[in-house]
Order: sequence, then structure tokens, then C-alpha cells
Amino acid sequence: MVGQWRVQQAARAVAQGGVIAYPTEAVWGLGCDPWNPDAVYRLLALKARPVEKGLILVAADIAQFDFLLDDLPRSWRAQLQLSWPGANTWLVPHQDRLPEWITGVHDSVALRVSDHPLVRELCSHTGPLVSTSANPAGRPAARSRLRVEQYFGGQLDAVLDGALGGRKNPSLIRDLRTGRVIRPS
Repeated sequence: MVGQWRVQQAARAVAQGGVIAYPTEAVWGLGCDPWNPDAVYRLLALKARPVEKGLILVAADIAQFDFLLDDLPRSWRAQLQLSWPGANTWLVPHQDRLPEWITGVHDSVALRVSDHPLVRELCSHTGPLVSTSANPAGRPAARSRLRVEQYFGGQLDAVLDGALGGRKNPSLIRDLRTGRVIRPS
């Protein structure tokens, strides 16, 4: 199956420390292995994004985030389960279980379980991925592969072809502790 082969190629690029682009629910994303500091810093340099801002992690299912969620209050975990998979990103206390190149200066980390089939398939091969919009800082997020190529040319290790998920706006971002909306959808 051609689609499966492409996902495996993208997953291989991530495993080898690469930075990739892939379609998400609303815009194209850039991703890499969150545990590989060289890959993360390369991604940040491509975007001209300061490390202090922190990054979103995306996963195939909630179990991929168990290392962060296993000792959260039951009501918080239930809230996450009700909203995932979907275009809901939550700021969750990381309890120093993630490196600073992911969390930036924050005591929480942005997490999402995607409902985009390609993202879920990719994360089923890689585990959680960094997921940030495919654009240099200050530029509009890419909504096509052509725009990704215009922004990043040959600087990416793989581009996973596919269609966007059909949403107009990127995911809603809320703080799990307070319920406050940080970014509306």
C-alpha cells in the first residue's frame, strides 16, 4: 500500500533525527522526535522560533502520553479522554518529565491526540511527535505542500503527502488546570 509506505518513510526520517512536514487537521505541521535535542533545535531554527515558547506534542492515542498523565487527578484525565482524539490541545503540567527544549520556560506542555488519520498512523510508528505549524515565525501557516516547499525548500528530511483534515483553524488550546482558553479554534 503506497500510503503506508509513505508513512513508514516519514517515520524512518524521524527515527534518524530528521525534521518532517505533514498535514494536520487545519494546517501543515513540522515535526520531529521530541527526545532528540538536535532535531528539535533544527526545527526551531527553521521556524526562527525561540525555544522559550515551548512546543506542542501530538500523539496517536492517549496511552502515548501515559508517562505524563498517569498521576493526574481523575477528573482531568476524564476531560482529556472526552476531548480526544480531536482538534483539542491541552496545557498539561509536565512535572519535569520533559526536556526544556520541549517545554520552554513553562511548567506545562501542550498535548494533542490528533484525529487526522495520517498523523495518527505516523505517531503509531514514532510515538509522540513535536507538532508545530509549518511556517517561519511571523508568516501564515502553510495550507498546502507547495507553501511548505516555498518556505523550507530542501531543508526538510521528508514530506508526508496527504490532505488537510478540513478544519478552518488550528486546534483549540486550553489550560487543563483552569479550563481557560488560550487560543480559540
